Amino acid sequence: MPNRLAGATSPYLLQHADNPVDWWEWEEQAFAEARRRDVPVMLSIGYAACHWCHVMAHESFADPGIAAYLNDHFVSVKVDREERPDVDAVYMEAVQAMTGHGGWPLTAFLTPSGEPFYCGTYFPPQPRHGMPSFPQLLESITRTWTERRGEVKRVGAEIVRQLAERSAPSGSAQPPTTDDLDAAVAQLGREFDALHAGFGAAPKFPPSMVLEFLLRNHARTGSPDAMTMTERTCERMARGGMYDQLGGGFARYSVDREWVVPHFEKMLYDNALLLRVYLHWWKATGSSLGRRVVQETAAFLLDDLRTAEGGFASALDADTPAEEQPAGSGGGHGVEGLTYVWTPAQLREVLGEGDGAWAADLLTVTATGTFEHGSSTLQLRADPDDPERWARVRAVLREARASRPQPGRDDKVVAAWNGLAVTALAEASVLLDEPTYLTAALEATDLLVRVHLHEGGRLRRTSRDGVAGRNAGVLEDYADVAEAFLGLLSATGDPQWLTRAGELLDVALARFADGAGGFYDTADDAELLVRRPQDPTDTATPSGTSALAGALLSYSALTGSARHREAAERALGVAGLLARRAPRFAGWGLAVAEALVAGPLEVAVVGPAEDPGRAALLDTARRTVSPGAVVAFGDPADPADPADPADPAGPEVPAVPLLRDRPLVGGRAAAYVCRGFTCQAPVTEPAALADQLGLPDWLSQSPAG
Repeated sequence: MPNRLAGATSPYLLQHADNPVDWWEWEEQAFAEARRRDVPVMLSIGYAACHWCHVMAHESFADPGIAAYLNDHFVSVKVDREERPDVDAVYMEAVQAMTGHGGWPLTAFLTPSGEPFYCGTYFPPQPRHGMPSFPQLLESITRTWTERRGEVKRVGAEIVRQLAERSAPSGSAQPPTTDDLDAAVAQLGREFDALHAGFGAAPKFPPSMVLEFLLRNHARTGSPDAMTMTERTCERMARGGMYDQLGGGFARYSVDREWVVPHFEKMLYDNALLLRVYLHWWKATGSSLGRRVVQETAAFLLDDLRTAEGGFASALDADTPAEEQPAGSGGGHGVEGLTYVWTPAQLREVLGEGDGAWAADLLTVTATGTFEHGSSTLQLRADPDDPERWARVRAVLREARASRPQPGRDDKVVAAWNGLAVTALAEASVLLDEPTYLTAALEATDLLVRVHLHEGGRLRRTSRDGVAGRNAGVLEDYADVAEAFLGLLSATGDPQWLTRAGELLDVALARFADGAGGFYDTADDAELLVRRPQDPTDTATPSGTSALAGALLSYSALTGSARHREAAERALGVAGLLARRAPRFAGWGLAVAEALVAGPLEVAVVGPAEDPGRAALLDTARRTVSPGAVVAFGDPADPADPADPADPAGPEVPAVPLLRDRPLVGGRAAAYVCRGFTCQAPVTEPAALADQLGLPDWLSQSPAG
């Protein structure tokens, strides 16, 4: 019989709707029930694409005996970490404080007041590798709760006290200097895997934000080390098994240091961030591999993650169900990699002997296998010497793979991650002259505006099937959606996007600031938890603080607003503290800091919309690799807005302040290259603009397409 999760909107919660566990969603009523029954809360946090979440659901939460014990002795609460990143952040801090590590599924035992007193991650149904079984743990927690209640309460209170002391470094610190940024590159060089590329050992996650920082550092300094680390990492990731050689897009991470075997879940945020990195790598160097990865990853986003409402789904599952799952199984516990891996015999069966043997050699599919049971992930270690044959073989293999069981899709739309996708697609559209990318970006943004954006400029975190979820947006939602709006301004020239970005940034400044220059992850009117989360480090995605700093800086460059620039500088104080000692956890903050020290560059292009001269100048302006550069364009003859909206009869100014007082030159379209609204002499020829921008030779000599 379905439990309380049957009415949830989260695909992850719905995976547990048929469990015999009497689940509650995260809500005050659950904690009131725990107080009424005088029992602890068992909190389980995960997400739909999580492999070990499926395993624990199948092994424990679908087990009638374990479920009965939970129902008798606990109030069980299930949380989708992607819907409630604030809840996840608070209790993940507790897990890491208690165990020294974290991960999902997160398992925490709480007092009815929400104080954690015992935390962990995955627990097996039987004792294993020195780990207690989940039933043993439940019995131990029950005894402790019954017999040592005072100790439990003291532990919970002490943990909450310690978490409260783990506040973010003060926002009063200074943003990174050029010396700090160069020192960060040197530190990354010491952590770089010279043999296999990337940073650290296994497992290896795609360091998208660190790579963006390195590209920006190279653009500013010409550092060969920064470019070498970027190019080698981009190439090894794209040629290894973590990249989907048939369908495009990247898996979540590589379980080995050689980028051979992926953890097969494919996340929207990873692919949005990596699409942008590979686009910028291509822009800086002309890499054909970079361009191909951009095109294939964009195709993956549009083909596999778009929802019927125009947004982008959160993820594809790590597991592929091998067969129909029974009721209560947790939904989705299947075979990891089943959709994606191949044996030599399977290649011959699909392609025939000749093409099958050629493909096996090309894709490193061996008799012993690189994955499990003699199967192999697909790697493309070098470009094929017969591109036409590869295109034909790839198409046949894609079609054959489509007939296999497919991984599940978490189709909820997360505001922040859609913002990342919109930004990447809008920029790729104009650089690669691919209008379908911009169409998709605009459709996703329309969903964000219609469904996620509510009165007073407030955002909802998620939606599904075109219906907004009940959870409030967190800082990263405001920051990433604001940046997406600014990206659309650059791509379309429509000033409404500047206005909308400003509204979101004003809400963020008013509702999330901590009073010391930093920002909390939740608004001042959000639900009270045992701790107000505040994590300024960049991990899987840009932190809300780093992302907000980037959006604030771009907005200030377009508007001349000193208030927004100063707020960006204060927010980058944490990146300044991390630059020298832990740059891998400040990648986006350091990338934004590169934009700060570069100006950022401001390029205004003016001329009639139908003027080919304006189009040529705009195409050249968009090729700049200057860190964080902003580009605005418009027609000086277009109607302007009143300088004072309260006085419509007053003087008029362009809707985008950067375009103010930028006339045509001799009746011709013109480009103005500025910093801090102080401009060089305007130019009317693309070659002269390329010189002012210092474009890479390959870009200044060839069209962007």
